[in-house]
Amino acid sequence: MKANRLQIKICGLTNLEDARDCANLGADMIGLNFHPQSPRYIEPEIARQIVEMIPRSAYAVGIFVDVSAEEIRKTAKRAGIESVQLHGDFSPETCRKLAREFRVIRAFSTDGRFQPEAAGAFPDCDVLLDAHHVELRGGTGVTCDWSAARATLPFTRFLILSGGLNTQNVACAIAAVAPHAVDVCSGVERAPGVKDHRMIEKFTAAVRTAECY
Repeated sequence: MKANRLQIKICGLTNLEDARDCANLGADMIGLNFHPQSPRYIEPEIARQIVEMIPRSAYAVGIFVDVSAEEIRKTAKRAGIESVQLHGDFSPETCRKLAREFRVIRAFSTDGRFQPEAAGAFPDCDVLLDAHHVELRGGTGVTCDWSAARATLPFTRFLILSGGLNTQNVACAIAAVAPHAVDVCSGVERAPGVKDHRMIEKFTAAVRTAECY
């Protein structure tokens, strides 16, 4: 992998074919959603098949929402994942302990209460910023607050920008925020959990073009 290259995370994968397409088309990370209320939920056993079969150029990230550390460990073991993305009320102490076992991505929503310096309480974690939604955690198609995302950069070692990204706006997002990675979900889908090969290809090309400027 090229040093300092902007990374691409494609989230909400539900089948092996889509996961392979994402990896082969340039994704560095693929997100597997273990939140049962999500339309993109995947069983840990199916996730394990994906983890074992995708190219080594990409690695899997398990998405969890408001569950215990023990439940995260149990599911991660069943799925064979080594990276976890945490949405909800996870304390710095819980994240610190999990970071001894996993790469931890602490997710924040850029709602009216979000303060960029809050990311500084999680030095053992990477940080993902997403849009706020009253019901959904990710995959909403809603754009997050890019100015708040930019302001978060000094407080984290690795910033992943998420929320409503697509082929049309990702270049502007990269220019506005200068993140270390971008995360896309609904922006490359035909339906929730069903990815579009051509849209993935266009999104990846848009990211690679944008990072050259």
